[in-house]
Amino acid sequence: MGTVVWGFTASIDGFLAAPGHDMSWLEEIAAREAAASPEPEGPDLTATLAAPVAVIISGRRGYDAALAQRETRGELTSEAYGGAWSGTEIILTHRPEELAGDDTVLAWDCDVREALRRAQEIAGEGEIQIISADIARQALEAGLVDEIQVMCAPVLLGDGTRLFEVPGGRRVDVELVGPIPRAERAFGRVYRPLRR
Repeated sequence: MGTVVWGFTASIDGFLAAPGHDMSWLEEIAAREAAASPEPEGPDLTATLAAPVAVIISGRRGYDAALAQRETRGELTSEAYGGAWSGTEIILTHRPEELAGDDTVLAWDCDVREALRRAQEIAGEGEIQIISADIARQALEAGLVDEIQVMCAPVLLGDGTRLFEVPGGRRVDVELVGPIPRAERAFGRVYRPLRR
């Protein structure tokens, strides 16, 4: 079976998106970083990260925000992996019938365990990438995340979608697997959750 991965780029202060799921900060930082230090020869890092991903699982709030911001989002954040990815995108929602007209996604109303079980059937040996903080939290609590891919953006957002938020707190121990090759400037790391 494929690996279940929670992959993200976060601000230094631990946000995945600015208020209103605004992702313009990521576009601005990517442009600034590209101007300061162009990528070395070889395959594009984004395409390299996208290649093993067969299925992406997203949340409804992120899906709705992407639709609402369709005209203002840049190339990097308008599509998964800046358009370098192709596969099956699953949106978890309690109102799947509202997405019936969008043939680019599968809309499911089920819990995270069932979603990941069904996603495994689609992904086969490919990775399942979770790109929702809330869905990732649920999957971590259920012990279903195999790997966490982290990149850190040089920005403080101050507010927005928290990387990991549990009322009252909850500790999740992880171990470092290693760096994400060619993502050194973004402190790219791979971690494995320790199961208790």
